[in-house]
Amino acid sequence: MKTKRNDPTVKSRLRGVALFVACTMSFLPTAQACTGITLKAADGNVVRARTMEFNVDLKSAVSMIPRAQERTGTTPDGKPGLTWKVKYASVGVSPMGLPYLVDGLNEKGLSMGLFYFDQSAEYQPYVPADAARTLASWELGSYILDSFATVDEVRKGLNDVVVAPVKFDKFNMVLPVHFVVTDTSGKSIVIEYVKGKLNIHDDEIGVITNNPPFDWHMTNLQNYVNLNLHNSSAQQLGGVSIAGLGQGTGLLGMPGDFTSPSRFVRAAIFAHGVTPSTDADHATFQAFHILNNFDIPKGVAREGEKDEAGNINADYTQWTSANDLTARRFYFRTYEDSSIRVIDLTKQNLDAHEILSWPMGQREAAIELGAPS
Repeated sequence: MKTKRNDPTVKSRLRGVALFVACTMSFLPTAQACTGITLKAADGNVVRARTMEFNVDLKSAVSMIPRAQERTGTTPDGKPGLTWKVKYASVGVSPMGLPYLVDGLNEKGLSMGLFYFDQSAEYQPYVPADAARTLASWELGSYILDSFATVDEVRKGLNDVVVAPVKFDKFNMVLPVHFVVTDTSGKSIVIEYVKGKLNIHDDEIGVITNNPPFDWHMTNLQNYVNLNLHNSSAQQLGGVSIAGLGQGTGLLGMPGDFTSPSRFVRAAIFAHGVTPSTDADHATFQAFHILNNFDIPKGVAREGEKDEAGNINADYTQWTSANDLTARRFYFRTYEDSSIRVIDLTKQNLDAHEILSWPMGQREAAIELGAPS
């Protein structure tokens, strides 16, 4: 993407990025509490939704990436990487003024979510001869949306690129992430780079969280086969009948903490236990209700002690999004504003000459009711 450095908008973004970097120097970035689900409505429409947790403000915006934008990937040695032109326009969230999405969908209804994958991510080995087909981890999600229409195309196309261990300068680290990709058929895959190799998992359960790798999470579900959506029956102990205390006794023992394995179990149960949605609109708002259970208030999931300025290093839910793959609509709400907003990709100029952005950072106000009529 070509930009003019004297453009006031560009200067403002650069100042914002510089301030962001300065504010994060005291904390290593963490985003180990993101949760993703996929719901399929009775009419066949698919909705993929997720939360985004991070320990510092990502200065996120909703962006529309138009067709024909020219892109160049990043390599570990600074050489130009893979070059491509945007084939399909997309809309979603971009952090820190970057021209790349971390969550969103394209005009063909293909949807992508990027999730933190600390402790497990290890990218493909890089040699200079591979520069022309190399990408950085944070560029892969947008490359997928820019280039492909279906999950099957993504699965095939990933063999043609190298995702290398490129340092993300804003955090001074190689950014450890993995991805979920879903299309309008409901087919979904999880893309992970582990021990230097590409692993593609069929995500038939429609859930993703963070570390460990996806196949570990699926095995871990076997530890919870005792859980049941129906209340437990009363048990007879000698001459005494012991009944459960209130609703939800069938789920007694379901993990309720914010760790990645526990959230995966909880998300799988909720996503498949809710009343089936009739259509995409219902599934979208059903997804937001489910993800209410994964909201992290500021301060309750901490990493280490406070810094010298007294700041707390803690993940919190910065925003929650939902992608309606059929209608090509991107919904979101934020920590500061729980009202749900939406961008309809089909109503945008998909051949615009530059990236379009909508701010996410407004604050919600309570609506005062007048006297009843």
